[in-house]
Amino acid sequence: MTLPQSKAFARHNHKKCCGDALAMADSLAQGAGIRLTPVRRKALEILLQEHQALGAYEVLDRLAESGFARQPPVAYRALEFLVEHGLAHRVQQLNAFAACMSPGQSHAPAFLICSMCKMVAELPGETLCGEVESAAQTMGFEIEKTSIEVVGVCPSCRDRAPAAP
Repeated sequence: MTLPQSKAFARHNHKKCCGDALAMADSLAQGAGIRLTPVRRKALEILLQEHQALGAYEVLDRLAESGFARQPPVAYRALEFLVEHGLAHRVQQLNAFAACMSPGQSHAPAFLICSMCKMVAELPGETLCGEVESAAQTMGFEIEKTSIEVVGVCPSCRDRAPAAP
C-alpha cells in the first residue's frame, strides 16, 4: 500500500487520508516487528489530524486531552520513535513534527511550509532532494541526511489575502 503524495493544499477526503496513513503505519510496524503502542499511535493520529507540523508540547497537550500522562518525556519518546521508524519527520523551520506521507519508503523529505497557516506539505522525495543528491554526487560529496524546507504561502491563504492596491 502506498499513500498518495501530500494533499495538504488540495481538497481531499481527509478522514480517508488519515485512515490510510494509520493503516500503513500499523502494517509497517507489524512487518518490522516494532510496537506501535497506544501513545505512539495516538501521537501519529494527532500529527495526522491536520496537515500541520506540531511542536512536542502541542502533541503533549493533545495526548493529555486523550488521557495520557502530561509528562514531556511521554510526547518526546513517542515522537522520536515515529521519526526513527519513518512515520514522522522533524520540521526544523518550525521546531515541530509532521506525519510522513511516504512511510516505509526510503526518501529524503522536502517540505512546503505556509508562512501564514503553518500547513505543511511533503513533496515527493525525488523532486527537489533528488536534484540536490545528484549535484552532490557529481561533486563527490556523500550525503548522510537531507531535509529541504521551503517557506511560502499556500493557495488557501493566498486566495484569502487582500489584493495588493
